[in-house]
Amino acid sequence: MPAKSGNCSPVLIEACEAEAQRADLDYVTEEIPRAIAQTMEGVDRVAKIVRAMKDFAHPGGDEKAFGDLNKAIESTVTVTRNEWKYVADLKTDLAPDLPLVPCLLSEFNQVIMNMIVNAAHAIGDVVKGTGRKGVIAITSRRDGQFAEIRIADTGTGIPEQIRHKIFDPFFTTKEVGKGTGQGLAIARSVVVDKHRGSITVESEVGKGTTFIVRLPLTDPGEMTDLESAA
Repeated sequence: MPAKSGNCSPVLIEACEAEAQRADLDYVTEEIPRAIAQTMEGVDRVAKIVRAMKDFAHPGGDEKAFGDLNKAIESTVTVTRNEWKYVADLKTDLAPDLPLVPCLLSEFNQVIMNMIVNAAHAIGDVVKGTGRKGVIAITSRRDGQFAEIRIADTGTGIPEQIRHKIFDPFFTTKEVGKGTGQGLAIARSVVVDKHRGSITVESEVGKGTTFIVRLPLTDPGEMTDLESAA
């Protein structure tokens, strides 16, 4: 072949150069690594979502088991991303020394999901049409014999005169078709009735709302059984 023997004709060389310019090989060489990197980033993101979905949807059982609340929160944040990403930046500050907590993990996931969705809706009402974003902040820490989770938002806030009703079944301030009034009632049932914990709210109209969930680090039911046996 002329190319291998070094005897390429000027016409062939000129044609190859013209084709190379047409293909813009420099551009392709530069963009291919970027495209591969973006593809790998997308694959990693999909894998993270799949893992989060598996963790979130894990059925668990009817018996409490020691669970990692921080991991559960991170999974729920990932699963609910489409609810908040357009209206809020979501920040987490999760205590690395938070011990495992006896709980029904799948039901705890539902509680956090309800809180995040409510926060996103409240912020959406504030930033609608402005192009701005609010903030959802989730923190965890140990407080004595309790694990404390705070979910704060920069939404509309809850008027004082209706705050005592927000955990009532079917009570909602959302427009028709947007809320059933069941989310916070279910959250209270899970936290208070099933875990012997507490759920409270701090709010200021025009500034936002913080829900505080506290779960005991020891199962009150087990402690009662041990005391009875003694």
